[in-house]
Amino acid sequence: MPLALLALTIAAYAIGTTEFVIVGLLPTVARDLDITLPMAGIIVSIYALGVTFGAPILTALTGRIGRKPLLLGLMALFIVGNGLAAVSPGYGLLLVARVLSAFAHGVFFSVGATIAAGLVPENRRASAIAMMFMGLTVAIVTGVPLGTLIGQTFGWRATFVAVAGLGAIALAAIALLLPANLPSSPPARIMDQVKVLGSGRLLLVFGMTALGYGGTFVTFTYLAPLLEEITGLSASAVSLVLVLYGLAIAAGNLAGGRLANRNPVKALAFLFAAQSLVLLLLTFTASATVPALVTLTALGFLSFATVPGLQLYVVELARQHRPAAVDVASALNIAAFNLGIAAGAWIGGLTVASTLGLGATPWVGALMVLGALGLTVVSGVLDGCGKKTEAVHA
Repeated sequence: MPLALLALTIAAYAIGTTEFVIVGLLPTVARDLDITLPMAGIIVSIYALGVTFGAPILTALTGRIGRKPLLLGLMALFIVGNGLAAVSPGYGLLLVARVLSAFAHGVFFSVGATIAAGLVPENRRASAIAMMFMGLTVAIVTGVPLGTLIGQTFGWRATFVAVAGLGAIALAAIALLLPANLPSSPPARIMDQVKVLGSGRLLLVFGMTALGYGGTFVTFTYLAPLLEEITGLSASAVSLVLVLYGLAIAAGNLAGGRLANRNPVKALAFLFAAQSLVLLLLTFTASATVPALVTLTALGFLSFATVPGLQLYVVELARQHRPAAVDVASALNIAAFNLGIAAGAWIGGLTVASTLGLGATPWVGALMVLGALGLTVVSGVLDGCGKKTEAVHA
């Protein structure tokens, strides 16, 4: 693999850290800014919405800019966003800072995969893309717990200073290691995206993605306060639990990819069913340390295990229903993941603020995942009907 890929991986690591590290810092941020936990949860939602709507629009608008200057500009925006978060005196400016970082995130992953694939021979493109996304996975395993520990020790602003530093390292790596003459793909037009959204079959999968991924974030967003207030763990112990959770995520992501290779619909139905069951179980195990840790490990394994299958399934359906816009469909599914994060964090906040309270977030999340399971079953039935129709015509 060329060294240029290392630059993309470092950038993905920085971006992955800033997206998810706020989860471990919510209680700290809420206390420091004197806001409620649900208001702190909006910090997660606003970032995810920035990625959801910023990625497709900004990717289309920046399509004619050279790839290397674009990446350098995105990392500069990322540094500004995290630097602004570090010095934010209040809640409003912190939200603005998170949106700026989210815009950089959305466009980076939209164009980064194409750049990574263009750096290697055709038979190694999938490996190159996986290498870049490994930065995101490693961020969940190491960056999030380390960032949480820094925030708990030196204050949450110190975490954003550290992340801005990671962004500076990534910017330097891109400047030094990435070739200047990177090929550009034809810019994705906004009308291409609208056409994809006109496909009912693809909308069904986007719904599966948003509900399935979002259901986990009803709980994951409030995982730190859940562990502190209900399980009774110390703030420092929460950082260690996040390491365990991150390792489970990495293992689940690999296993989910293998499981979905042959029949993504069957794999997704099984994973969503298991995920909703584990979330429901967490409602009852959260109050005891060992059962809570076992359940959380299972939840971490399952929550990201659906990602490869969902991405594979949307590409398969796009080839059937919108063959001229497969890349656009794939990018919009990434937007659906982030829409799910925003919705899950928001619904989690409503749950915490209601009479149900913090302890109800797991079973509320389970209901969302059950919705994803229902859509998966419907999509599988439609696949079967489509195959029967093709057989009759043949």
